[in-house]
Amino acid sequence: MNKVILMGRLTRDPEVRYAQGESPLAIARYTLAVDRRFNRNGDDATADFINCVAFGRSGEFAERYFRKGIKIAVTGRIQTGSYTNKEGVKVYTTEVVVEDQEFAESKNSSGSDGGYAGNNNYSGGSRPAPMAAGDGFMNIPDGIDEELPFN
Repeated sequence: MNKVILMGRLTRDPEVRYAQGESPLAIARYTLAVDRRFNRNGDDATADFINCVAFGRSGEFAERYFRKGIKIAVTGRIQTGSYTNKEGVKVYTTEVVVEDQEFAESKNSSGSDGGYAGNNNYSGGSRPAPMAAGDGFMNIPDGIDEELPFN
């Protein structure tokens, strides 16, 4: 069985590309900083930086709502691969192929803007990220019901 469950913070905004074809497929790549539960040396907390890739509607969701610093939970599977770079050196890759992703905390509990509200650097898609309501929950724009992955 190949099953991974992670909870961490995004190190940067997701990088999203669209595969060409009959119907474009969103491919979102992001890195999660996941704290290690135990540290052998008793030093400061350390983190692992885990590359993730989300396809299709999950990729579109990541593009619209995920921003640097927010805490998310991801389930998926580990996928390994390799390629030969320009210098002729074989490079091995490991990433998590996302099957499910969700927010792991509310905007207010993160202690900052969570990176997904009022981000002036937003450049993806035609819709900006939704602003948070006064109660700490994100407003869901009208007409998005059919696009949400959990319907």
